Amino acid sequence: MRFEMSPTSPVPANKLLGLEVLRFLTAFAILVFHYPHFAFVADKAVDLVKDRLPLYGLLHMFYDAGVYGVWIFWCISGFIFFWKYRDAIADRSVSGWKFFVLRFSRLYPLHFVTLLLVAILQPVYFGLNGYFFVYQDNDLWHFLLQLFMASNWGFQYGNSFDGPIWSISVEVLVYILFFLMLLATRSWLLNLVVIAACVTSSGQVAYCFAFFYIGGLAAIARRAIATATFSRAIEGGAGLAVVMLPFLAWRFTHGQLEQADFPLLLTYTPIVLFCLSRDIAMPAPIQKMVEAAGNMTYSSYLLHFPIQLMIMLGFAIIRAPIPLYDGTFFGLYLATTLLASYFTYRYFEAPAQNLIRDLLLRPNAAAPVTALGLTK
Repeated sequence: MRFEMSPTSPVPANKLLGLEVLRFLTAFAILVFHYPHFAFVADKAVDLVKDRLPLYGLLHMFYDAGVYGVWIFWCISGFIFFWKYRDAIADRSVSGWKFFVLRFSRLYPLHFVTLLLVAILQPVYFGLNGYFFVYQDNDLWHFLLQLFMASNWGFQYGNSFDGPIWSISVEVLVYILFFLMLLATRSWLLNLVVIAACVTSSGQVAYCFAFFYIGGLAAIARRAIATATFSRAIEGGAGLAVVMLPFLAWRFTHGQLEQADFPLLLTYTPIVLFCLSRDIAMPAPIQKMVEAAGNMTYSSYLLHFPIQLMIMLGFAIIRAPIPLYDGTFFGLYLATTLLASYFTYRYFEAPAQNLIRDLLLRPNAAAPVTALGLTK
């Protein structure tokens, strides 16, 4: 999931390469977390033996806790939005229309294509099996909600069509509030107010706001220490916290970290982002690889379910069982998804973004996507 540089803003020296790496790792975690979809009958896994899953000993954290990758994504989004847009929106150099077009051009083209693809394939799967694959609420109402990226605004009966889009749908609500609030004030105290309100609430919408705005605080802190006298001490303290907090959390929860998952990640993730957002020098070839990996995150997030659905259809047509516990099958699933994501970004997402921006932000508003820096 990538986020663009405002065309009117100078490109910062810090390319946030550490965040690119983390973004790719969290996207990869979600690919692994959703691999057990291949064991689903309708909306439940049947006869799944987790410790037999490919590379479970190595990847068990992703298999068991990949869902937390969404929270980390939201936090990264908050960091990037505040990093790129906080001053630009507050200074009125980015208008509401420009902000909408930049977001729409980034998120909607691939969402629309994957929505149509799943809407075509799910009835075929239903005809073969008598039930849909994983997500069951694939009716006209949920299609309309998906069409307007409102699939998880509280009007739904369940996840539908390309189900992983739910987290982006929730985040769209945050974008709206983010823009409107910055028109009133850019004070970091507003972040604290939003976070405090969300901590006393529950549900994924509240969690999204909390992680987004605490990620924003990490970005504000990173900007602030650029001229701070004790910047090295602050960096050192943050690094020490990254190392020590997991041990302290493990001790005080007696190893039951899932009982404190929300407060723990809400505290820990922005510190990690603060540390990773320092300017990191890399050889040019490695930097290009890191940037390419970051570019693939949104496409991998939206493509992996349609790819799973196509694989399931293929095996259903030839009446063969899914080799769920086979390492080669697992590797082919990951490789297919990542390769498709790379080519989708390069030959569809980026051209679509530039085309839409060229049409809707004339003149001179559609800078090439490759020059925009970290995007979501």
